[in-house]
Amino acid sequence: MTLAFPERDADWVSRTARACFEHVGREALGLPRLLRLGLPEVRARLEVIEGTEVLREAFGEGRGVVMVSGHFGNWELAGSALAALGYPVDAVMQRLKNPHLNRLIQEMRERLGMGLIDRVRAWDRYMESLAAGRIVAFVADQDARGRGVFVPFFGRPASTHKAPALLALRTRAPFLIGGTLRVGPRRYHGWIVRLDPRPGLGAGEQVLDLTQRWAAELERRIRLYPEQYFWHHKRWKTTAPGTAPGGSGIKL
Repeated sequence: MTLAFPERDADWVSRTARACFEHVGREALGLPRLLRLGLPEVRARLEVIEGTEVLREAFGEGRGVVMVSGHFGNWELAGSALAALGYPVDAVMQRLKNPHLNRLIQEMRERLGMGLIDRVRAWDRYMESLAAGRIVAFVADQDARGRGVFVPFFGRPASTHKAPALLALRTRAPFLIGGTLRVGPRRYHGWIVRLDPRPGLGAGEQVLDLTQRWAAELERRIRLYPEQYFWHHKRWKTTAPGTAPGGSGIKL
């Protein structure tokens, strides 16, 4: 947080970091009730959804939808919110090393209306899901190591997963970014924004541009509610080529 907010003093960083831990704990403790009551409870918690028309129009184009989000607000609620609104959604999931925790999260997401796609060798599954007119949803803001593209995130180059942008560009599926923010006890604000490819760019440039734009939109939202972002992961773990002291290329 000190790196992301250099203009803030140490007291602000400390208070906001503590609030971040409190937010994660609060949201985790709220999941059992959400699971017990199911999708009706998800709908009841969403008091505002900014961009429902955008989602409806994108889904109506009939090519499926690529949706990207981040570890911001309540990302589990964000995925289930799409199902609660009546949209078929497949969430891309990275298998966890702990098999018991992996099974728990998988069962939780399935009970909240989401299909699941294992991220390993998943490209054919992505294509099948979009061809069936479904939403393919990524939580894609973690460090992508050498597989990613470097885009600015809080003023520093961050290795970012390019699969969401690449998938949308290759299939011509609408590309959306969204999430849910906690605004009170069991009260959330949903938001959805559409990002269209810019004309006149080459294929690689379009992937980079679309990735950079969704990362910038996520950053803009985080700056409004920094205590609701998952600062616990090492977002800038991979160093951009040529930026490491005394070296070039990618350094982990």
